[in-house]
Amino acid sequence: QVQLVESGGGSVQAGGSLRLSCAASGRTFSSYSMGWFRQAPGKEREFVAAISRSRYSTYYADSVKGRFTISTDNAKNTVYLQMNTLKPEETAVYYCAATKVDYGLGYSATYDYWGQGTQVTVSS
Repeated sequence: QVQLVESGGGSVQAGGSLRLSCAASGRTFSSYSMGWFRQAPGKEREFVAAISRSRYSTYYADSVKGRFTISTDNAKNTVYLQMNTLKPEETAVYYCAATKVDYGLGYSATYDYWGQGTQVTVSS
């Protein structure tokens, strides 16, 4: 069982940056692939970024490539999402998620554990 708690959300102007954090409970953090998803009002949850269990492979949605970076600190059981050059359409609740597999990381159904989400609001 893994419990995930996101933090770091808030309000920022377009073009600004935020860093989200997701702290995981337990001593097996390094055995999980981690992902970030987001859900805007009235829209489906969408994939943002993921990192494999080995931490060697990272994956990004096309819309965020070059602007967002996913990383982990295994010593702190934490996964981060650095978001730069934010756009108003990226206003959403951002969720982190964990799975024990290394495939299908772009799909929400792959993940077994989810955080409660953190709100990101980007104003124009």
